[in-house]
Amino acid sequence: MGETIRLTAAQAMVRWLSVQMAEDDQRFIEGVWAIFGHGNVAGLGEALQGVGDALPTWRGQNEQTMAHAAIAFAKGHARRRAQAITTSIGPGATNAVTAAALAHVNRLPLLIIAGDVFANRRPDPVLQQIEDFDDGTLSANDCFRPVVRYFDRITRPEHLLTALPRAMRVMTDPANCGPVCLSFCQDVQAETHDWPDAFFQRRVWRIRRPEPDAQELAEVTELIRAASAPVIVAGGGVVYSGAEQALADFATRHNVPVIETQAGKSALAQAHPMNFGAAGVDGSAAANAAASAADLVIALGTRLQDFTTGSRTLFGDARIAAINVQPYDAAKHGAASLVADARVALEKLSEKLGGYRAENADANARTSWLEAVDAHCAAPPEGNELPTDAQVIGAVQRATGEDAIAMCAAGTMPGALKLLWQPSQGGYHMEYGFSCMGYEIAGAMGLKLARPDREVICFVGDGSYMMANSELATAVMRRVPFTVVLTDNRGFGCINRLQQGCGGEQFNNLYKDCNVEVQPQIDFVAHATSMGAHAVKASGIADLETQIAAARDREIPTVIVIDTTAATGPGDGLKGAGHFWDVAVPAEGGTEKLKQTYARYLQQIARQVTVN
Repeated sequence: MGETIRLTAAQAMVRWLSVQMAEDDQRFIEGVWAIFGHGNVAGLGEALQGVGDALPTWRGQNEQTMAHAAIAFAKGHARRRAQAITTSIGPGATNAVTAAALAHVNRLPLLIIAGDVFANRRPDPVLQQIEDFDDGTLSANDCFRPVVRYFDRITRPEHLLTALPRAMRVMTDPANCGPVCLSFCQDVQAETHDWPDAFFQRRVWRIRRPEPDAQELAEVTELIRAASAPVIVAGGGVVYSGAEQALADFATRHNVPVIETQAGKSALAQAHPMNFGAAGVDGSAAANAAASAADLVIALGTRLQDFTTGSRTLFGDARIAAINVQPYDAAKHGAASLVADARVALEKLSEKLGGYRAENADANARTSWLEAVDAHCAAPPEGNELPTDAQVIGAVQRATGEDAIAMCAAGTMPGALKLLWQPSQGGYHMEYGFSCMGYEIAGAMGLKLARPDREVICFVGDGSYMMANSELATAVMRRVPFTVVLTDNRGFGCINRLQQGCGGEQFNNLYKDCNVEVQPQIDFVAHATSMGAHAVKASGIADLETQIAAARDREIPTVIVIDTTAATGPGDGLKGAGHFWDVAVPAEGGTEKLKQTYARYLQQIARQVTVN
């Protein structure tokens, strides 16, 4: 039977995780974010303390936000490394459900080790236990089932012998990558078992590169060769495949414009001549014109979310060829599927296409668009008017260098940054699959931990900052420097504009339109300072540029607050920006404004392509 070692289940788990390696010879699970409580402090807490630096533990402030930091770390490493979190039972576990959903939508690895009730049931109901009157097997952790890729409840120590390798398989699978929840019963964590020595041997997990099916490859090759005006939609799969250079080579050699999703932005530097900018709802005039004129859309590593497709109105009747490692995504929109790794697919397609070159790369449209963006983001003249988000972005762009990464998640800024930020390769990090308010501060910390060599600029609105800011204190404690640009428009400005755009009246979004006795006057500088960050309020756009430069030399986070207008969106006044987004408008209402908005809405949805 071989040699064995006697350990608790929790000790076995952390020892096993400490020897699971990525291809760069680093631990795949770099460490564990932990908030200890009832259900994980006695068993897993003891084990993590005992393993020490072989699997480091970091204290977070909230289960959701420490998971956000772990997710951003994984995204910053293009899914090649990850982090774990551990929670107590009850609210500790359910706090992490939102983050699990975020990781699921964005196809990112995250290991959640959630404490659970007693497997032996002797002390039931324990503190924080959810009791189902009709099912004795349920616990709060069952909330994770729909939002993780793999769920397992550890009710016996030896379950780890199969559960842990299965968890790693999911997190390193390019097609099925996503979060994992191991629901770890608290009594089982402390139980001993005789583990085979072989279980703890060092293992390297290689992320495979699926080769294309020959028939699918031939079909897509012929579709491209027959197209005069193809366009490539670059998604996050380009980054996760490491296909940035292959994409640049393919686009240049075959003269095919590239347009970007949120996840795919910066796979090509904005300076690359074939990068036509953002696609869809928050898209550029150049990109959307190329998409509308295309006779073939090559969807490369993208799940074709509604913002990308203009709610299925952008591409018209163009044929779609979808290249994706996940067959589910490759079959969307009636596409001709090419199930393969993005880099492998591009290289093989280019070889088969030979000297083929498309005809529709309008360099003048691209140049005109970038000139318009520069003018739109230029510093405002001296005066008393509040700056726009576009002017804030312009200031940050001018004050940063090639190594800057702009990151964000929700509100106005994701659309504004996708439309207006001009990154170098890898200079963009957006959580927009789940568009989760509160991701930003924790995400900036996780991203900086993943990319210490680059300047991280976190754009966050006052609404998102109010939802989740506590990991700012963690970043101060760990000396993780990044710069937060906090735009204060005194409420939820983005949704306020959407509310009006859908025919509604201003209601319950900006503080001035809320049912309160006193409008809040929040001192964000004092708040950030109280957590140990360096914080300052910029007096205007010129001062913002100065403060961005000054933040670069600090060893702690810097928070720069600037008041902005809530009245205008990122593309307002920018010719050709944006596209239709399907947000259902009420079919009945008492105002003439609503009736007119509904009539325009009917005209737009009549253009939607409904092939699935």
